[in-house]
Amino acid sequence: MKNIFLIILIGTFLSVTAQIETPAPKQTKKIMLLNGIAHLGNGKIIENSAIAFEHGKLTIVANSAAIKIDFSQFDTVIKLRGQHIYPGIIAPNSTLGLTEIGAVQMTHDYSEYGVFKPHVRSIIAYNTESKITTTVRSNGILMGQITPRRGSISGTSSIVQFDAWNWEDAVYKKDDGVHLNWSGMFSRWTGKKNKEYEKTVTKLNSFFADALAYSKKRNYAEKNLRFEAMRGVFSGEKTLYIHANFVKEITEAINFSKKHQVIKMVIVGGYDAWMVSDMLKENKVAVILKRVHSLPQRQEDDVYLPYKLPHILFDAGVLFCLENSGDMEAMGTRNLPFYAGTAAAYGLDKEEALKLITLNTAKILGIDNTTGSLEVGKDATLFISKGDALDMKSNNVTTAFIQGRLIDVNNHQKKLYKKYSGKYENK
Repeated sequence: MKNIFLIILIGTFLSVTAQIETPAPKQTKKIMLLNGIAHLGNGKIIENSAIAFEHGKLTIVANSAAIKIDFSQFDTVIKLRGQHIYPGIIAPNSTLGLTEIGAVQMTHDYSEYGVFKPHVRSIIAYNTESKITTTVRSNGILMGQITPRRGSISGTSSIVQFDAWNWEDAVYKKDDGVHLNWSGMFSRWTGKKNKEYEKTVTKLNSFFADALAYSKKRNYAEKNLRFEAMRGVFSGEKTLYIHANFVKEITEAINFSKKHQVIKMVIVGGYDAWMVSDMLKENKVAVILKRVHSLPQRQEDDVYLPYKLPHILFDAGVLFCLENSGDMEAMGTRNLPFYAGTAAAYGLDKEEALKLITLNTAKILGIDNTTGSLEVGKDATLFISKGDALDMKSNNVTTAFIQGRLIDVNNHQKKLYKKYSGKYENK
């Protein structure tokens, strides 16, 4: 029965994915978005904005009343009075494109066997035809950091934009960082000390010491693929992302990075980051904060602590952004703007909350020179919503552009909804 179920499920999946989405053509026309409410992603708002772009780059970001506009210079002028314009949302630490159906293991391609796997590159497994990606794109999530899972060192992530034929076209920043899963010192469930912790850290120290020594030479008769993948961690070309949540693990991870001369390190998870904010700031360590729509990790924690964490970290002066790893993470990525909305509901200024899924994310991933906010010279990666994008009730994304290309914000779920709701209306 189980095999029959899997065959039916896979067959259904294949039939749904039979119609392949065609990537949008490059921008050839000059486009002006006029009189929309522009949320720039850097904390600023322009109420009656003029946003123009050509060849995929923003050329005008201004108040429409403060500049002279020669409309004859533009091929398309879209009037947006009352509508909202946002920079494209970026999803860090994501398995989008690496998994499709949670119940079918054959559609999971986010991990490899082994313990130390920095040479495992997520980008070559990235599936541009994933149906999940089109559903999250419909909520304004237009870019993501595609990240491997499992093992002490999971592998190397890459950053992609969500409109491409293949991974070569999708890649925005190739091999941006190596992901290390820091072992817990204590069991989350029993509170007892992890007996394997010291052994695990000893092995990590040995691996990093060997990798650092290897990185100091260039010419080897026989290359070590694992150590080759680690070179960028010590040169600063790659970020070391250490997945850790609690005070002791975060502290040890920071000291570990300093010991092994890691240039740039980021904490992923960081549930207790607010408790060591001074240490994070002193060592210039940013945080990719775990899903805020979750339960507290300890019985004694404030029941609303996960919702309040963004405000607490902001007040502490820590650079951080939001992510969505965990159960149902790929499809749940569509909720990323609503996590920022929750952060705003629990004390954070709404424009600062927007930065947590746009500019702050771009800064942490090292792509803020070209994306993450609406500024002249940056990529025209943005979307338009009839309502507040951070509010689940009013968010209604109607139009989106990736590097100036007008993309389809429809998806198979919307198509099915229209199909069957139409039948009900006809009754």
